[in-house]
Amino acid sequence: MKPVAPGAWLGLLGGGQLGRMFAMAAQSMGYRVIVVDPGEHSPAGSVADHHVRSDYFDTSALDQLAHRCAAVTTEFENVPAEALRRLASHCVVSPSADSVGVAQDRAREKRFLAGIGLDTAPFAVIASETDLERVEPSLFPGILKRARFGYDGKGQARVATVAEAKVALRAMDGALCVLERHLQLELELSVVVARGFDGEVRTYPVAENRHVDGVLDVSVVPARIPPPLAQAARDATVRVAEALDYRGVLCVEYFVVGGKLLANEIAPRPHNSGHYSIDACFTSQFEQQVRVMCGLPLGETALHCPAVMVNLLGDLWSGGEPAWRHVLAHPRAKLHLYGKSEARPGRKMGHYTLLDAEVAGALQAAAQIRSALEENARLSAPAALAAAATR
Repeated sequence: MKPVAPGAWLGLLGGGQLGRMFAMAAQSMGYRVIVVDPGEHSPAGSVADHHVRSDYFDTSALDQLAHRCAAVTTEFENVPAEALRRLASHCVVSPSADSVGVAQDRAREKRFLAGIGLDTAPFAVIASETDLERVEPSLFPGILKRARFGYDGKGQARVATVAEAKVALRAMDGALCVLERHLQLELELSVVVARGFDGEVRTYPVAENRHVDGVLDVSVVPARIPPPLAQAARDATVRVAEALDYRGVLCVEYFVVGGKLLANEIAPRPHNSGHYSIDACFTSQFEQQVRVMCGLPLGETALHCPAVMVNLLGDLWSGGEPAWRHVLAHPRAKLHLYGKSEARPGRKMGHYTLLDAEVAGALQAAAQIRSALEENARLSAPAALAAAATR
């Protein structure tokens, strides 16, 4: 692949916060970015050099990308595969439609992971209520997940019996689902990997993650796990990238159960748990995404120092704009806001990262900042409600 030099146009399908951080990384390297997204005030569209306000099936918008851009990428896995294939006939597309297609469907994804020799949670593919009646009883209690279009805990239901699973399946309009056995997790881990068009591979340090209500809450890097387990996670992630013939940045999430590593999900894009790399690594996952799609050598992925990343959800805005002084007063805290115009409970509005010589110090400072922000929201909420009532 001939390298794409700075000054060229790069295309992006999707206007969310991942796209925003990609666009900012690309622009800092001298590239110009076109974003295709239907939102009027999307996080990525607001910083892009050009925003095409259109959906991902609009052939005129796709043709504009194809003829103007040297390379195109996506910020989310549910972009239509047809759009990626159409673009690939005119310019570099990273990742490919075939690679993304595996991660778009949980059933296909689970079979793929098992097929390349990785352990997963016990599961069954569910296409009908009849399938539920035939599953192994050991899969209960379990979690019923939509095969497509589920994220951040959405499109999932915990079920203890076949009867509960049938009710949940009906609530999902009979969509193809995967039933997974509910496991007692010791840890949740993730690894971001980049693979170039020349086959060069770089893995990032293993992140230790905590989720709340299906949404990532905190990532700790490096994960506090034995070195052999960390190496196993990195090796497994490389196996996924190579088996997919993947060209780009992806993340694989893992469960640790009984000391054993279980592959859970593939995200064919930069990942929330990799945001620490912006401040803590030599090369962020977003710069790496630019490097891959432009055919450049991959950057170093090592840590400068340990880091703790904390997601900022819309709940903190219940009393108005959060008191950012609690973050900005800390000399090793890095604040990142996503430019979203409306805060809603559970919506990702930003994150902050704490850097320290030791994980323990970063965790302590991150927790103190979180407590101060939550306390400010709690105290400010009544006043905000009272003010709204008088309008």
